[in-house]
Amino acid sequence: MTKKPTDGGRSYRVGSVSHALDLIDHVVSGPSSGLSLAELTALMELSKSSTYALARTLVDHGYLRGVGQPPRYQLGMALVRLGDRASSSIPLTDICRPVLVKLSQETGLTSRAAINDNGYPVFISRVDSPGPIRFYTPLGVREVPHTSSAGKAMLAMMPAERVRQIVAETGMAARTPKSITTIAELSADLDITRKRGFAIDDEEDDLGVFCIGAAFFRHGSEPAGAVSTTGIKQDRAARQIDVLGRSVQAAADEITQLLTGLERTDF
Repeated sequence: MTKKPTDGGRSYRVGSVSHALDLIDHVVSGPSSGLSLAELTALMELSKSSTYALARTLVDHGYLRGVGQPPRYQLGMALVRLGDRASSSIPLTDICRPVLVKLSQETGLTSRAAINDNGYPVFISRVDSPGPIRFYTPLGVREVPHTSSAGKAMLAMMPAERVRQIVAETGMAARTPKSITTIAELSADLDITRKRGFAIDDEEDDLGVFCIGAAFFRHGSEPAGAVSTTGIKQDRAARQIDVLGRSVQAAADEITQLLTGLERTDF
């Protein structure tokens, strides 16, 4: 007869897995800017080499990401994708979804929410349009910022030097003949976006498709992400675009308010 363990199952635990989960918990509880290796080492009460090995493994699998040099460890996109697939309680996803549902019902368009991943929009939630048209827009994938309304909405809220740094990293490849491909054109577009309050992707990422995006904020000067709507271009009058833009901007402001408790006049 096999003797049952009397330690509550602790003998079946895998130490390295337990340490990895503890490390993720520390990052979740830490500041939004992330935790350094030294800070993680102190929290984990392990050697620096062991802590680094755990962090690197989690980075390699997408559960953490290292930002800057030396890196500060933040949550990675694998956790966002897991949360979406399992419908787990990821706060930002939970906050965004009812706003997106309302936005799609109001506009008749597909609505999405993206987080700001070092200047790239990474979409974490989507609500399809109530009509028959559907767009294949996978979640958890980095999209280039200069051709998307969500990306341009976020860039418009950043300093010019930061925009140049992001564009230098991402490049400005043309996705369609209407894509912006120079920093001068982009800067002009971002100036208009700031004054207007929302960004427009006018067939710049996909011919025949337009998107409208507006940035939302948590705490700090850089936007936390953006909300966008997507539809078929057809012949939409400027007035229609403006009405849709105001709806998208209102949705982004609502998410900012939910995240920060601030009214639009305060941010």
